[in-house]
Amino acid sequence: MLHRVARGALALVSVAVVSGCGAVSNSSHHDRPHHSDTTTSDVPSSTVASTSTTAPTTTTTPAVTAVGSYQVATTDISVVEPSATPGGSSRSLPTTVWYPALTGSAVPDKGHAPYPLVVFSQGYDRGVSTYAGPIRAWASAGFVVAAPTYPFTDPAAPTGVNENDLFNHPADLRFVITTVLNAAGDPASVLSGLVNTSEIGVVGHSDGADVTLAVAADSCCADPRVKAAAVLSGAEFSAFGGHYFSGTRALPLLVVQGSADTVNAPVCSTQLYDAAPAPKYYLDLLGAGHLPPYVDPGTDQQVIDTVVTDFFDAELAGERAALAAMASAGSVPGATTFSAGASAPPEPGICPTAPGGS
Repeated sequence: MLHRVARGALALVSVAVVSGCGAVSNSSHHDRPHHSDTTTSDVPSSTVASTSTTAPTTTTTPAVTAVGSYQVATTDISVVEPSATPGGSSRSLPTTVWYPALTGSAVPDKGHAPYPLVVFSQGYDRGVSTYAGPIRAWASAGFVVAAPTYPFTDPAAPTGVNENDLFNHPADLRFVITTVLNAAGDPASVLSGLVNTSEIGVVGHSDGADVTLAVAADSCCADPRVKAAAVLSGAEFSAFGGHYFSGTRALPLLVVQGSADTVNAPVCSTQLYDAAPAPKYYLDLLGAGHLPPYVDPGTDQQVIDTVVTDFFDAELAGERAALAAMASAGSVPGATTFSAGASAPPEPGICPTAPGGS
C-alpha cells in the first residue's frame, strides 16, 4: 500500500507556447541573463523581467538569473522506453520540454545556450499540465525543463491509474534524461545545442518527488548524471530497495514541505532532510497542504517558483550568489521559513514509507 491518496482526476491538456520576456543583456555563468539578488526574491512567475543594458558602477553582490528572464516555448518529444525484460512491453513516456525562446516566437534562444537541464516528475493522478505554472517559471529563468507523462499514474491513462507503476518510474526518469540529451545532440532537433550535459537536475512533487529522490540519492536507482535535486512534498520510499544517502557523493538537495500536508506527512520531509548530507536546504510552507502550493497562484507558489530557481541557479548554473537570494526569497513572515541547518524543524512520528517506517 503506497502512501499517496488520489484527490480526483485532472485531464491532461496540451501546453502552448507561453510568453515571458526576451533575454536581457547582462551576463553571468555561461553568459546567462541575470538580475541582482535584491530583485530575485520578489519576482512572480508572471512578471516580465527587465534590466538596464549598462552594468551598475557599484554593487555589493554578484548577479543571478531570475524568473522572467526569458520567453518560453514548448516542444513535445516521443519517448519510448524498450522493455527491460525479453518479450516485455515497451513504455511510452510522452515528454513536453519547456525551453528559452526568442521574443515572439518558438525559436530557441541560443544566445546564452547551453542551459542546465531540469527534469520534472508529476504527482500521482495529476497531469503534467497541472504544474505548468512552476515549470514555465523555471524555464523562464534559463533552464530547459522536461516533464514526462508516466503511464498508469497519469489521470488520462486509458486503463485507469495504478500507483504500483511507481516502481517503474526511476528507470523511466533515467531513460527520459538520456532521450533529452540525445535530442540535444541531434542537429535536426529543436533542442539541438540547448542543453549543458554536465548540468542536470531533477525535481518532482508527491510520488514524483519520491522518484526524484530515488534517482538522486537511493543506491537502487541513482543516476550519476544528476547534480542537484528538489523534493517537493516527497519521501524516502523503502520499497524501491537500496539505501538512501549511502554513497560518498554529497548531492545538493532542496526539500519543500507544507506544514499542514495530510497526504505526505511533514515528518517524511524532515526525516529525509535530516538524513541527507550538506549542502541541503529546507523550505517550510506554514499551514500549507499537499497540492495547492504547487498549482494555485499565490504567495506559496511564487516563493516555490523563486526558491527552486535560485537553488538550481546556485547548484547547476554556478551562480553562487543565488544561495543568498534563495534564503531571502524563502523567508516570508507568516508564510514560509527557510533553513540550511543540520536538521529540519522537528515533526512528530515516523514516515510510513521510509526505512524504519510502519
